[in-house]
Order: sequence, then C-alpha cells, then structure tokens
Amino acid sequence: MDSLEDQSNGASTPMAVDIDNTDNTDSTSKEPTVEETTTGAQQAVTSNVKPVGQPLVDFLHHLEDYTPTIPDAVTVHYLNTSGFETSDPRIVRLISVAAQKFISDVVNDALQHCKMRGAGQSKKTSKDK
Repeated sequence: MDSLEDQSNGASTPMAVDIDNTDNTDSTSKEPTVEETTTGAQQAVTSNVKPVGQPLVDFLHHLEDYTPTIPDAVTVHYLNTSGFETSDPRIVRLISVAAQKFISDVVNDALQHCKMRGAGQSKKTSKDK
C-alpha cells in the first residue's frame, strides 16, 4: 500500500517486474525456448547472409549512382520549406527516391482504377446496344 500512497502524493517509485520466470515446478513438461527452436534456422540463414551493415553500404553506393526523377534541388527546397535542413546529399537523394516511389504508387493506383472503371463502362454500353 505504500506505493499507492506514494503515487497519490505525487512521488513515484520505480516498480520492479520479475520477467525471469525461473519457478519451474514441473520440469518434465519443459517447452523449448526461443533460442533452442531458432538455432537450426539461424545456422541455415547465417551461412549465406552478408554482414549486417553490408547491404546498407551497397544500397548507399547504388543510391549515389542513381538519378531520381525528382531533382535534388527540388527535394532540398521542399525539405527547407518544411523546416528540415541537412547537408548530407545521401539523405536528400534517399528522400527523393522515397518521394518518387510514393508518386509512382499513386499514379499506378490511378491507372488501375481507370482501367477497372473503363472495363465496367464497356460492359454496360455493350448491354445497352
């Protein structure tokens, strides 16, 4: 009850939560832990995986060579307008590529919607004739 009284007075005391459940009363029905179940899968995956930072480094090298549809100057202008300032051209290029992807997705969805709508209208006009 002391902790409730402390909280009501405005003083907060950190509460400890026991996450480690070591009280195994029935040792015969032991379930495998996450480490035990994923060990085989991890060995199979880690045998052909690059180091963790390597894909990011490769991506940054590809990003430097890629010229997005949205020029970097336009991206910098809109970033500065929104209050974001950076001197790293990789960040600007990454945001340009993300904006290009977003615009591409919107245009693709509009095209699909237009095709579906056109297909529905052609069926109606053939029935009317």
